[in-house]
Amino acid sequence: MLKEICYPTWEQPLYVTDQGEVYVALRQQGCYVLPCLHENNRGESFPGALYAVEKPEEMDEESFDLAYRRLAGLPWEILTTKRCAVRETTVEDVDSFYRIYAEPSITEYMENLFRDRDEEIAYTKDYIEKVYAFYGYGMWTVLEKESGAVIGRAGISWREGYDMPELGFVFGVPWQGQGYAYEVCSAILAYAGEELLMERVQALVRPGNRRSLRLCEKLGFVRGGETQQDGEAHLLLVKDL
Repeated sequence: MLKEICYPTWEQPLYVTDQGEVYVALRQQGCYVLPCLHENNRGESFPGALYAVEKPEEMDEESFDLAYRRLAGLPWEILTTKRCAVRETTVEDVDSFYRIYAEPSITEYMENLFRDRDEEIAYTKDYIEKVYAFYGYGMWTVLEKESGAVIGRAGISWREGYDMPELGFVFGVPWQGQGYAYEVCSAILAYAGEELLMERVQALVRPGNRRSLRLCEKLGFVRGGETQQDGEAHLLLVKDL
């Protein structure tokens, strides 16, 4: 079986095949290919496949588009709000992040970027390849719709040693105090509950970080105790979705 799928927004088709040899040949030609698994081809090999499908006839256009974008190295568009768009981070966002993090108040309560830009780019590529591809979510890039500018980062991720997903956020100083953080984080929490089917989300905030504490309280988080992270005391905040 070989099925060719093409939508107007794509630069090239997406193929679906249940034959290992066909899959390998198409990959060698630079094509985007999804393996199809069924009871009659369990012995077939599909080396390097990120995803596989079982019933392509039941997949909708959005599902094929997400698969295409992952194979093509294009960011997923996560959600939009009245003033912002949230999408997966790209390597091209790194320079904007450095401009945001250059403000001392940004790194007063959170870890800075790598001092070496090449290291940060390598980290970003690794994050795209492993975190986005595995979980389907993570920390994303926030853009202002009107200007197209990168104004911050926000998203849902997992922190080692904790049993709840975590809301994280950082917004550049020029966009603070204007409701952007609340607008975006509210939408992300709704997405976490409705699309990712998460039941509870945590946030870790340093006690002196009053701006973040106020935001979390406004978002409906409640204090669940204290914890140590990287040798620093943090308030553990929890929200039921």
